[in-house]
Amino acid sequence: MSGRSGGAQDDPDKEFANTLARGLELLLCFAPGESALRNKDFVQRTGLDKATVSRLAYTLDQLGYLRHDAADGKYRLGAAVLAMGYPLLANMSLRHVVRPWIKSLADEVRGTVSILIRDRTSMVYMETCRSEQETAPLMDIGASLPIIASTSGRAWLARTTPQERDKVLNQVKVLYPKLYAEHIAKVRRTLGDLAQRGYLSGPGLVQPERVVVAVPMARPVNAEIIVFNCAVAPQGRPVEPLRAHLGARLITLTRGVEIAMGLA
Repeated sequence: MSGRSGGAQDDPDKEFANTLARGLELLLCFAPGESALRNKDFVQRTGLDKATVSRLAYTLDQLGYLRHDAADGKYRLGAAVLAMGYPLLANMSLRHVVRPWIKSLADEVRGTVSILIRDRTSMVYMETCRSEQETAPLMDIGASLPIIASTSGRAWLARTTPQERDKVLNQVKVLYPKLYAEHIAKVRRTLGDLAQRGYLSGPGLVQPERVVVAVPMARPVNAEIIVFNCAVAPQGRPVEPLRAHLGARLITLTRGVEIAMGLA
């Protein structure tokens, strides 16, 4: 989901640092599978002019957030980006609490169980475990899914406040109009499913044949809505009973974690 992040504001706001926001936009231009970008890529993806991009890229290079390769003229993410994100993951005690829980469920259902949080218009993997029988690639921590197109994203949208939901959906509409048009009707239809069943379900985003269920925690953790996700290949099993079973098991896991963390 590369593209303009929507971070920099055109409306006057004395508290908003546009230069900082534009620098962060450059760092957000990188997508999985893209290890290096040129200045022209930054220009295309941010809408900033060449001179501004050149100045920002140079500054980020000097600070260690980008690395400039003189041989090919491209920029790569620097180690400072990794160092900046590590304290966030390290300080999230939830990851350490849930790891044995989600590994146990993954082994039981012969699938993958993960926890995700929102990053702007995406859902990002915080932790993930899979069974030894699972053949699908394991999603790396930090990998992301479009919030509007994924089951976990729809679970987040169903749990958050109407005001925050509208804000995020408006961002998707502006930044990714095609994606918005393709999925908004389904999002609207399924918002009530969480209250009715306690979980949301749908096909896998990358592998549509897989059954995916998602359950958000009832209360935020560190001001974040955490979503539990379970993905399983049916392997000949009837889909509807499998979906109901996975939903019930994921609800039980989520509520157990909430009790263990003193949130229930």
